[in-house]
Amino acid sequence: MGADEFHIEPCDLGTYGNGLIRPECVLCLSDGTVITSHAQGGVSVIAAGRDRRDILGPRDDLPAVVTNGFALTKKGDFLLADLHGEGGGVWRLTLDGQVSPFLLEIDGAPIPPTNFVGIDHKDRVWITVSTRHDPRALAYRDDVADGFIILVDEMGPRLVADGVGYTNEAIVDPSGDWLFVNETMARRTSRYRITGKGLGPRETFIEYDAGTFPDGLAFDEEGAFWMTSVVSNRVIRVTTDRQKHVVIEENDPENLAEVEKAFQAGQMGREHLDNIQTEIMQSISSIAFGGPGRRTAYLGNLLDTKLYTFDSPIAGYAPSHWGIRL
Repeated sequence: MGADEFHIEPCDLGTYGNGLIRPECVLCLSDGTVITSHAQGGVSVIAAGRDRRDILGPRDDLPAVVTNGFALTKKGDFLLADLHGEGGGVWRLTLDGQVSPFLLEIDGAPIPPTNFVGIDHKDRVWITVSTRHDPRALAYRDDVADGFIILVDEMGPRLVADGVGYTNEAIVDPSGDWLFVNETMARRTSRYRITGKGLGPRETFIEYDAGTFPDGLAFDEEGAFWMTSVVSNRVIRVTTDRQKHVVIEENDPENLAEVEKAFQAGQMGREHLDNIQTEIMQSISSIAFGGPGRRTAYLGNLLDTKLYTFDSPIAGYAPSHWGIRL
């Protein structure tokens, strides 16, 4: 069966890990290690055949980092996107639990609660902020576009894209030429050509239908990307010629219709993200490929204490952290 025909039912999913705390983001390493966000100050590391190890770091005079997205550096440190309402920015976490600032300001202003941080194959750091609104739920609308993207490279940190419709995960594609970005409340995946100084203008790559709120993003070896939608619990594979294929979906149609109604009326709130009336998947938020040949898909989520897994018909593209050992 080809990837364009592949489909899986929620009841056929496997699970991985237990006792996880808001495992929103997932990274996989070539030795079988799986790492997830831990919303109380760090990450959870599940090495193959071993018990879970939580690496948490307290901050002086500040609450713990609410880790949303995170990245793994070549040195074995973690960069944590802090979603805390009283802070934001990106923090560095060492394996022994030491926390220090990585980037807390841009253009002289504090960085708001931060959604995602990723490192590409050229060691560039990409940081996304979904909105400048406080609380963030004020930006759960299709007429608000105040998210932005920060690039950190040898030229230093700088704002490279603004006016984004609730910026979520941002990943460089396998060609290395484009940064693909999920715009959750604009309900599209956009791309920006990577230039010598930053990014070119935004291009809409694909738009999504009602009930789809794009969050996570990962490429496979054919150059297609797999997108996860919160609320509707959809995984959609999008090919290089912009064909969409729903791989899995689980939602309550009446509940999803209520969320859609609120969104169209500009009244969507946090309660619409947290009140997911499903039996298995609890608001999937990210996808990563790991295991032998990178053919196991791991789904992160917002509301469960474990990951969901399935066997993929095609291998995932190797991310920059794939060969790192902890």
